[in-house]
Amino acid sequence: MGLIHTLLFTLIALGVLVTIHEWGHYWVARRCGVRVLRFSVGFGKPLLLWKGKDQTEYAIAAIPLGGYVRMLDEREGEVPPEWKSHAFNNKPVLQRIAIVAAGPLVNLAFAVLAYWFLFVWGTQVVIPKIGDVRPGSPAALAGLQAGEEIRSVDGFPVQSWDQVNLRLARHLGESSVLVIEAAEPGRSTRSYTLALNNWVVDLERESPVTAMGFQPWRPQIEPVLGSLLADGRAVAAGLQTGDRVLSVNQETVTSWLDLVERVQASPEQPMLWWVERQGRQLELEVVPAGREEQGVVTGFIGAGVQSGEWPDEMLREIRYGPFTALKMGFEKTGQMISLTLDSIRKMIMGVISVKNLSGPITIAKVAGDSAASGLETFISFLAYLSISLGILNLLPIPMLDGGHLMYYMVELIRGKPVSEQVQLLGVKIGMFLLFSLMALALINDLARL
Repeated sequence: MGLIHTLLFTLIALGVLVTIHEWGHYWVARRCGVRVLRFSVGFGKPLLLWKGKDQTEYAIAAIPLGGYVRMLDEREGEVPPEWKSHAFNNKPVLQRIAIVAAGPLVNLAFAVLAYWFLFVWGTQVVIPKIGDVRPGSPAALAGLQAGEEIRSVDGFPVQSWDQVNLRLARHLGESSVLVIEAAEPGRSTRSYTLALNNWVVDLERESPVTAMGFQPWRPQIEPVLGSLLADGRAVAAGLQTGDRVLSVNQETVTSWLDLVERVQASPEQPMLWWVERQGRQLELEVVPAGREEQGVVTGFIGAGVQSGEWPDEMLREIRYGPFTALKMGFEKTGQMISLTLDSIRKMIMGVISVKNLSGPITIAKVAGDSAASGLETFISFLAYLSISLGILNLLPIPMLDGGHLMYYMVELIRGKPVSEQVQLLGVKIGMFLLFSLMALALINDLARL
């Protein structure tokens, strides 16, 4: 069921975003008088194919990793004289620019609407209260303390850890001064200055928040088993969901984190557990399996914690009226566009590792996980993925929309098209760059597995 769930919501996510992207090209092309021959969601052999009243073929193809709008074009085949005025290549350059730019811009517009919906619907977030500060970290050196709630980062108000993360992410690789305002309950806000010196974060291992030295406040999690892997050591030892762990090796277990630390420290070592099950106490021997992470072997038993609840005072609902929500939707989209472009720049400069590139496997996993977390999380994922798709297609790489826009801008300035030889060379360079990026992203995906 897990694999089916992941594949289903991956197809939904890609289907929605590809469809609106291609619809942008299609809609503007039709308004410019260009005849559209085929509108396809997916590549390869069509699974479904039908012709509309406008004589356009509509297709759903077998490979769901993109799509295309095929327009009448003299460069791709002979065009009857009566249809020459409806060919894409015969349209003024400004119309061709509008047609090509429409796809990515519709993706960005979709993100605005998605965020607008979330702000109107209302989202529940966890208040950014500090649970602990790591000694020696930038946060500790600045004087931030456990129990304080972060109110702003660099002058921008924040209401959740997600917003704090986004603001901190802008400082990756920088040597600068960061100002954070925080306050304890019932006390006035205090300002803290954090000095950053070439601040580098391994985003595969930690978030900007934890790298800065913050440990978000979390409620005490009871050591109760909530999920078990069928082939894990926990099941092999006779553990069941709902079991409450009382002690390990005759030492009382105080929390889930306490239990996790004991298991991780005991790979392939027998452990004597006392658990409470339906009012009875049982003694079980559990032997954690060992796995290597970052050169260190840690224990694991294939068990997950039973989900707990956050206290009401730690939750905050973010909701706006329709007009304010639209403004916030534009602002949120603009922030994500800025962060995406900044991340690309820093990756090119080597500040952020290319290991952070993600491919189809990671996208599928996140799609499934976000859908399992609820409608709000899935829509937020769609908005972010739509922004990424829009920005990627606007990059000046031949074969992408941005590459075509680059040629048309040159044509607009020079007054004549870029030569076919230059365009052919650009296609070869573009194919090399795209396939290299795809291969690197896939390698990263497999490494994460």
